[in-house]
Amino acid sequence: MVDRKSAQLAEILVQAKFVTPEQVEKALETQRKNGGSLSQALVKLGYVTEESLTAFLGAHFSLASINLTHFEIDSQVLKSIPAHIARKYLVIPLDKIGNTITLAMSDPTDYDAINDIKFITGSNIDVVICAESAIRAAIDRYYGSAETSASLEEVLKNVGGGVVEEELDVEVLEEEEDVDLRELRKEIEEAPVVKLVNSIIHDAISKRASDIHLEPYDKVFRVRFRIDGILYEVMTPPLRLKGAITSRVKIMAELDIAERRLPQDGRIKVKLKNKTVDLRVSSIPTPFGEKIVMRILDKSSLIMNLKSLGFEGRQYDDFIRAINTPNGIVFITGPTGSGKTTTLYTALQELNSPEVNIITVEDPIEYQIHGMNQVQVKPEINLTFANSLRSFLRQDPDIILVGETRDRETAEIAVQAALTGHLVFSTLHTNDAAGAITRLINMGVEPFLISSSIILITAQRLVRRVCSECKKPVKLDPAILEELGMIPKQVEESVFYKGEGCSFCNQTGYRGRMAVHEILVINDEVRDLILKRADSNQIKEKARQLGMLTLRESALLKLSAGLTTAEEVMGATARDESLEA
Repeated sequence: MVDRKSAQLAEILVQAKFVTPEQVEKALETQRKNGGSLSQALVKLGYVTEESLTAFLGAHFSLASINLTHFEIDSQVLKSIPAHIARKYLVIPLDKIGNTITLAMSDPTDYDAINDIKFITGSNIDVVICAESAIRAAIDRYYGSAETSASLEEVLKNVGGGVVEEELDVEVLEEEEDVDLRELRKEIEEAPVVKLVNSIIHDAISKRASDIHLEPYDKVFRVRFRIDGILYEVMTPPLRLKGAITSRVKIMAELDIAERRLPQDGRIKVKLKNKTVDLRVSSIPTPFGEKIVMRILDKSSLIMNLKSLGFEGRQYDDFIRAINTPNGIVFITGPTGSGKTTTLYTALQELNSPEVNIITVEDPIEYQIHGMNQVQVKPEINLTFANSLRSFLRQDPDIILVGETRDRETAEIAVQAALTGHLVFSTLHTNDAAGAITRLINMGVEPFLISSSIILITAQRLVRRVCSECKKPVKLDPAILEELGMIPKQVEESVFYKGEGCSFCNQTGYRGRMAVHEILVINDEVRDLILKRADSNQIKEKARQLGMLTLRESALLKLSAGLTTAEEVMGATARDESLEA
């Protein structure tokens, strides 16, 4: 039997000749078998697209149709409609002004939903039209996935006797030191709290998040995921549960739950669908409680394939040649979160074999790799980069990784190791490849040592990939092309894309990231400039004359290939002023 809502929508679509009666009948049959909505069945069968159906319904009912990609919904607005109601009726609130809620829904004929929400909220409802998949993705993003939401509802039912929302505000006035640890331990061990924390971790891993942020504020406790470099708020558990949730994570990471005044670090190892994932846990004290950040270290997500690192043209050959040199230093430079660790581990895995002794000193050890001897820095016992590096030279190493060159002492020992027959990998925080030379000189390392030991410097950044499922060709504004520094020939030979937003990419238009590189080979001409203490601009210009691609040029190649967007290129790389000529 066809439900009234589907029958109404079917009649409208057939009368407008948007679909044929036969197509509607087939879609209704699919709906009866598989469940879901009539709209979903029509899209699945290929009779319409979500975009065309949304546009049609908007025009037919004289309602605005929107793209949720352009919306950032305020947490206070989300509280106007409970998660289970949003999921039941497939709606999401976008705004609330006075006593009126602007509600996004995919089927404006669902009058039962509109009337029920009016009754539940006591508010007037303004409807706007949005694609069904976009609403589902937005519900998962803002309220949490169905599994996470179910866990949260269970927590609300079973923990603390069902305290009402109005009572939560007064609890922020309690001092952290007044927490009864015995009571807190009882709450932590409650099954709903355990399940909720497990659900947050599971949800983050399934959404490819790199970090989980648990953040207490004066009147809200916020959970955010970092996905493809961008933070998204996924849920706001009740404020009264912040102590139980953060302490549960600390217990899992073997941290001291009684210590809330000092930062702590730990690790959690979890198994998910036969996949083992490490979580690096960090806690810091804030005025409203402890903030917890969990870095998700999924070894299976490591590239471990040099050809997949995103090198352009001869960059790959230069990098391979350098890492197969028996001695010298290879530096990877870039800001935090630019993928330096992935590049380093991928290079080391390429060289990892029973015949080679690889030793690393890291802070922290992000991934444990079989066949490599990894040492964790511990400054409190004077196990520093420099001291570890001195000890390494007595361990008969072939290849040494120094997680970061932070000071003159570490830099000089690394140089000595390279000059005495070892291949050394390390990182620096600089804006470009040539800047690493200036940074080392400023540390106090002599230019003749730099020119004699370094064989290659790679600078890199990460840019987001355009979603392969919803990307559409776009024409870039001439002003943007000018800002990018693209020449007319490049523009003519390129097709530019932008993601419209879909369920596959969580309505962002992007899915995944890739690296862009600037590789500076230290050849004779560059060595001469280093010995003359030339500045980084002179070194960079000489390298470009010899064929080096800058970060911007590498990013433009990926833009021209339709792999990323102009916004990502401009956001991740600086314009090459030298290209003006």
